Amino acid sequence: MTGCRTRSMSCIGQLWSYETPKVIVVKNRRLGTIYRLLQLLIIVYFVWYVFVVQKGYQAQETGPESAVITKVKGVSTSKGPRGIKKIWDVAEYVKPPEGGSVFTIITRIESTKLQTMGTCPESRTVPNALCVSDEDCNRGEMHILGNGEQTGRCIIAGRGSLRTCEIFAWCPLEDETAISESLQDYVQNFTILIKNNIHFPQFGFSKGNIEDQGFLRNCTYHPVLSPSCPIFTVGFIVSEAGANFTELAKKGGIIGVIINWNCNLDLHPSKCRPEYSFRRLDLQNKISSGYNYRFAKYYNNNGTETRTLIKVYGIRIDVIVHGQAGKFSLIPTIINLATALTSIGVGSVLCDWILLTFMNKDHTYSLRKFDEVWKLEDGTTTAVTTVSSLQESSCIPGSPCTFDEPVYKDKGPAMEFTIIQDRLGQEHRDGILPPPGS
Repeated sequence: MTGCRTRSMSCIGQLWSYETPKVIVVKNRRLGTIYRLLQLLIIVYFVWYVFVVQKGYQAQETGPESAVITKVKGVSTSKGPRGIKKIWDVAEYVKPPEGGSVFTIITRIESTKLQTMGTCPESRTVPNALCVSDEDCNRGEMHILGNGEQTGRCIIAGRGSLRTCEIFAWCPLEDETAISESLQDYVQNFTILIKNNIHFPQFGFSKGNIEDQGFLRNCTYHPVLSPSCPIFTVGFIVSEAGANFTELAKKGGIIGVIINWNCNLDLHPSKCRPEYSFRRLDLQNKISSGYNYRFAKYYNNNGTETRTLIKVYGIRIDVIVHGQAGKFSLIPTIINLATALTSIGVGSVLCDWILLTFMNKDHTYSLRKFDEVWKLEDGTTTAVTTVSSLQESSCIPGSPCTFDEPVYKDKGPAMEFTIIQDRLGQEHRDGILPPPGS
């Protein structure tokens, strides 16, 4: 019972202990070289990467407020039915015409003219459209991939004996009479003006990509010769995005114009300039490739509502703006400096592990590394007892020790402590220290 109580008191006593590092100078060239190399690597990392590359002394803001205005210039032609030539200007081939950050330049159309509301055979490409008799067609049924509402009749579809269900829809259907027209001959020479203004609210900084209006009259963007010009040709954008223009004009596609603002506000505002890059955004696969959409033009033909259905293939341009700005701030500077100074201590931890794991074969270092210190009071005298690990002491717990054998002897430049076993025995008897082996 007494032993259990003693152990409990010993465990409780550990709660009020305090640990402090003990400085030991180890004269080992290999370990010293490793330690200095680790310190050098940590210093280089913080100086070069954190402060120079990442600008750790600056407050950062990402995602600027942005406004984009676009204008397309150019004229193209196409050949319609019977070789009739048609002129296409900006009002016709740019959709939508507002000049926003997302717009489409039409490169090819398929038009179905003179469509009116009436009955006609369903397209043979629609699932379950083929029939043999009227019993195969359900009146009022509409297929999600179909073109209209079934009337319940099975009729001949075009030439031959193939029969499909009759539908009530805009007739004739698109697949039967569509006429294709291409504008691609001149589209590569079209120019696109991109006006972009950004604002970083945290720093109250605003900037635009157009600084000199007179410069716009005769400039075209080039990454080396004219990197500040915001006027791009369609052919250049397609080429930089790694796309084939002929294929893109035929099937359509989506290209992103990425504008990146990386501004160091510690420098002059003129140093804050946008960088442009181009990338094709739509995935190219056999199942669904390209970009197209449909719209219709309605008119009245002799009192009958008539429309022209137009399927458009084009190059969709998405202008995407990214950016970040940085400016000197005391708070991140102090935080990163404190982190750097703290990280230098990592070298000591690693070297301690190497020292005690790989270089401590005879426990030479561990005996000096870890000590326990008690403050003893006997009357008016205060003594400090330093007890090393059991491996350093010749006393075995539970066995008597000679009175003239020192338990620990540590010599320093200013003091020397020699604690004799009879003093320890006296303290054990007085109950100040726990008995050996407890």
